[in-house]
Amino acid sequence: MNYILDTNILLIYLREEKTKSLIEDEYDPMGRNNNPMISVVTVGEIQSIARRNYWGDKRLKAVEDLMNKLIILDIKYEEVIDKYAEIDAYSQDKIKEKRLGMTSRNMGKNDLWIAATTTVTESKLITTDNDFDHLDGEYFDIIKIKIIK
Repeated sequence: MNYILDTNILLIYLREEKTKSLIEDEYDPMGRNNNPMISVVTVGEIQSIARRNYWGDKRLKAVEDLMNKLIILDIKYEEVIDKYAEIDAYSQDKIKEKRLGMTSRNMGKNDLWIAATTTVTESKLITTDNDFDHLDGEYFDIIKIKIIK
């Protein structure tokens, strides 16, 4: 199974042991029969979060170790760029042949890249947020994770 891990899932892997265990037990994205992937956009988001929050060497090493377990996908490919444009237009209900069926959804540009990458790789997206909900079943399947406190 191909899995794209949203940025918030990487943060869970770094901070939330109970929720990480739930993800591993239920979906096993890092398992030998699965392909755990992230968009290069997620790498940028994690690096930005690290700098803004002054992460120390220990946490940066944990990030590096986690990234080494993942397939990092670039966005420079024509198919990904085309899906980005299509998903953005779909989210704004601007595709006549493929109606959104609800009011327009404004997606962040990074989320659009993640959605396009998920679509092109025919992956399931593991996330905690609702920003992708209108794409579920239309472009890819979403696995929504609730953080365990």
